[in-house]
Amino acid sequence: MRITVFGAAGVVGSRVVTEALSRGHQLIAVGRNPARLAGLPAEITVRQGDAANVEDVAALSAGQDLVISATRPVPGSEHELVIAAKALLAGVASTGVRLIAVGGASSLVIPNSAGTTVADAPGFPADLLPIATACTEQLEVFRADTTASWTYLSPPALLEPGERTGSFRLGLDDLIVDAHGNSSISTEDFAIALLDEAERPRHPRKRFTVGY
Repeated sequence: MRITVFGAAGVVGSRVVTEALSRGHQLIAVGRNPARLAGLPAEITVRQGDAANVEDVAALSAGQDLVISATRPVPGSEHELVIAAKALLAGVASTGVRLIAVGGASSLVIPNSAGTTVADAPGFPADLLPIATACTEQLEVFRADTTASWTYLSPPALLEPGERTGSFRLGLDDLIVDAHGNSSISTEDFAIALLDEAERPRHPRKRFTVGY
């Protein structure tokens, strides 16, 4: 597949690039600052671009099979998630290319909680509310779209670098937790789940999630 990855220099995006490359896909890695992508393997095409710019998304998705967005705003710029969501959807709609977006866990429903979401749970850290709110609004933008071909992937509560095991579970709108109530996955296994969806689409115009 020919895949364009926005946010390719990030913690998640870099793992997605590694996983996609290991599967033999042809990649365009996109970043606002291409210098951050200088260390990528030579077979990856590096381009400058902004996921929040419709023209950039359209130009960098033209002729591709898939666009992956793994962008993450810096603190204080959480509102950019919604701006980027609109630009990504409009850009891929103009080229007819499929989009998989990495979102947030804030709107996932906690099991056996009578519908309480992660962000609404007692004790949710106040310093995470801005990004949680932005992620919820980002998902609302996707669900309101009727023109693009999209899939939205929410991580579990904890997403951090770790081991590539290839063993995890999939879900839709409920937070995935283990027998001890923990909700987590490594970025490496998260990338596997994303590329599995890329190669064998199971969630068109849907949100899904993953966890151990």
